Amino acid sequence: MHGNASQLAIDTSRIGVIGESAGGGLAASLALMVRDRGELTLAFQHLISPMLDDRTAVRTDIPDTSRDVAWTFEDNAFGWSALLGSALGKEEVSPYAAAARAQNLEGLPPAFLLIAPLDLLMEEELEYARRLVRAGVPLELHMYPGTYHGFVPACPNARVSLAAENDSREALRRAFQEKKASL
Repeated sequence: MHGNASQLAIDTSRIGVIGESAGGGLAASLALMVRDRGELTLAFQHLISPMLDDRTAVRTDIPDTSRDVAWTFEDNAFGWSALLGSALGKEEVSPYAAAARAQNLEGLPPAFLLIAPLDLLMEEELEYARRLVRAGVPLELHMYPGTYHGFVPACPNARVSLAAENDSREALRRAFQEKKASL
């Protein structure tokens, strides 16, 4: 997008990343890589129930209340193993694969983070949110009581799913409207 912005009529100051679940983790990791390389910029990162920390797949201390019926421990371990293979849970995992591994979150673009409290990923997502705030990254955080991993596509007409979709759209609208207004 950056390299072909003129042909595509794209304002490079208004490019963001978005992802859900594994895609949310990849979006967070991409934001880190873009920041670290310093060649491009991102305006926003939109993270929906992101998988951020491979170490969750090897933890044994996650409470039973976080045993998500939609995204199980087995699913989580399989997903991370598909990406990392035998490196799963080991020190050499790059933050460009598991964003929670990043030592420094300063200088990242503003973020929207949607969390489902019955998701086994909730703890890693809350910790990442805390670290973003401590690093001075503007953060809009939403948690929807009684929800689980992937609740919006699973129940698209539920009141809570409609609220989450609206909050998500509004966050994107504000992020890019504010960017346009500041030019």
